[in-house]
Parts: sequence; C-alpha cells; structure tokens
Amino acid sequence: MMREGEERALRIGFLINPLAGLGGRVGLKGSDGAGIVAAALARGARPLAEVRAGLALRGLAAAGATILTAAGAMGEQACRLAGIAARSVHRPAGDVTTAEDTVEAARAFLREGVDLVLFAGGDGTARDVHAAVGRQAAMLGIPAGVKMYSGVFALSPVHAGLLAAAFRPGAPLAEREILDIDEESLRRGRPATRLHGYGLVPRDRAVQAAKASAGTDEEGDLAALCRAAARQLEPGLLHIVGPGSTMQRLLAEAGQEGTLLGVDLMADGELVGRDVGEARILTAMAGRPARIHVGVIGGTGCLFGRGNQQISADVLRLVPRERISILAPPAKLALLGPDGFFVDTGDAQVDAMLAGYVKVDTAPGRRMVMKVAGASGLRRPSASAGAEKPA
Repeated sequence: MMREGEERALRIGFLINPLAGLGGRVGLKGSDGAGIVAAALARGARPLAEVRAGLALRGLAAAGATILTAAGAMGEQACRLAGIAARSVHRPAGDVTTAEDTVEAARAFLREGVDLVLFAGGDGTARDVHAAVGRQAAMLGIPAGVKMYSGVFALSPVHAGLLAAAFRPGAPLAEREILDIDEESLRRGRPATRLHGYGLVPRDRAVQAAKASAGTDEEGDLAALCRAAARQLEPGLLHIVGPGSTMQRLLAEAGQEGTLLGVDLMADGELVGRDVGEARILTAMAGRPARIHVGVIGGTGCLFGRGNQQISADVLRLVPRERISILAPPAKLALLGPDGFFVDTGDAQVDAMLAGYVKVDTAPGRRMVMKVAGASGLRRPSASAGAEKPA
C-alpha cells in the first residue's frame, strides 16, 4: 500500500513501429502500406526505427520505471538490447506489423495503467497511438518516421528518453496537435494535411512544436528571395535542392519544375534528377563538388532529419558546411523563436559538424545569423518533465 506523500512508480508503455521511416532515404515519403514497404526494401532501404528507439532507451535505463512493451520488433527486442527488463503485453498478429498492432498494443498499455506511452515512429504511428489512448494517458514520440509534423515528438531520440525518465504521474501536460498527411497525395505532390486530434504530452520545451506555416502576405518577398538565389546558382556544381514550397519556388525561378516534397538535382542550368533518394544523390556527387539548398520547416526548426532524410548524414559529410544554403523569409524564422535550428541526422559526428552558426538568406542581399544545435547539444528536458509553466 502506498503511503501518503509517497510517489507512485512510473509506468511506461513502450512500442516501436519497425517500419517507420523506411521510405525516407529512398525518396518514398512514407512507409504506409505493404506495397510501399516492399518498394522501399527493393531500393535498398534499411529499417532504422529500432536504432532510433535504442538511443531513447539509454536515457530510460536508470529511471526505475516499470516498462511494458510489445513482443519482438515492436519493443521487446530493443529493450533486451538496452538491458531493460520489460514485460510484453501484446504480440503482433503476423510477421509484418500493422497499424492495428500499434492500436492494440497501446490499448493493452492502458489496461495495465500506464502513465505514458513512449513510441518510435512518425505521424502515422502518432495517429494510431492517439486513436487508442485519447486523453487517458500522456504520449511522447521518438522521432523515427518520414513525416513528423505533429507536436508530440521529442526534439531527438535522446531527448525522448530523458523526458520519459523524468516524467512523473500527475505532472502538468500540454495539448498538442496530431497531424498527418495522406501519403498518396504526398507522392503526387499535392499534400493534404489533416488534423486527427490533440494528444497530451509532457509540458517541456524539449518537445518539438507542430509544423507551422508563415502567412501569405510575404509572397512577394519570397518570390524576390528565390529569384535572387536562382541567379546565384553556380555552374560546375551539383545543386541538391531539398523539399518544400520555398525550394520548389527556387527551381521555378531557375526555369525548372521541381517536386514539392522530394529532393531534386540541378547542374549547369538543367534538372538532372527529380525526386531522388540518397543512393542517387551519392552517385551524382561522385567526383563532383556540390551545394545543398534547403528551406525551413516552420515551427519545428529542424534543418536535417525531418522530411528530407534523402539528404542523409553520408551526403552531408561530403559537402563543406559553407556550401549549405538556407533560404527563409523573416516570418518563418520568427516562428522558430529564440531556439533557432537543430539537426538530427542520426550521426553524432555529422550533427556536431553542422552545429554552430549559419547565415540564412532572408531577402535579396539580406541575411540573418542563426544558431544550429546538434542533437547532443539541444536543450535538455527540465528536471521534472511537465514542470515547465505555460507561457
């Protein structure tokens, strides 16, 4: 029997979507559907969700919490590798896990009275966890997917583990949007974002903001910015152009039709690759200097590691830091607040290489200096997750 004033032991439900993020580096923009999984594997994709989850589990190992999980690749295996004693309360129905497995595992966690559901995946996994959990327990995402627009993900896997370890039953929670994009519309270049509800997360600045968009009144400034940048595309370089409306506008000003949510390649005024994956980028870079162009995902502040996994750590390692160009109108930078940018490439050395200060082109002839933090240098969770007061 618990004595008065005694803190109840933390109970965490931990699950992995083993297929999360599978299509990112190979340019498939998601992993929903058996056909997409097969296509990703055929292109050489490697499952990384368990690796990302393992980084989170390091911070959870000494928390003294009761850990409940799902069998096999859905969590049990990762816990064993991390040296964490976990009890499995759900077994997937087949060899390939499904959204239904995520939902059923989360429901099993609720029946066991968990305080927090810690999951590794992307927006689709967040949507499935929320469908089961609702407002009955807190949730927290380990970023491991292709799409991570929802405001329920920690800034990095390491932060997810530290946040989960610091969480306490009864701590104040924040309400965050669960967003997802239909992957078929995404692959057709016509993304349709849908709000699926609001999840409860630890109230801490180490949880990323939901994706935000700047206002439409800056259209003229954006056009001028992209026009000026297009005139400065150096000949003799391979230009690796990231996803997003700003980058698509840059290519349009250069007379090319880019892909809204893919990575394109341009050289000497011609488009030499559309919607390419990591392997195609590395092949095109062989023996050739390159420049990387990226825009800003409003709100999240992540330069690399969210939605542009094709520009991987292996690609970034080959491009000097001074040949990374960032374009963003001031209104989008204002959405980031004082924390600036961060990178979460999955490679600590590359994250450290990219950390520091960068110049961001904001208008023709104008730049702002912004700080970039690597995943290891990001702000740490507060001493007791959930203790941060509302703004």
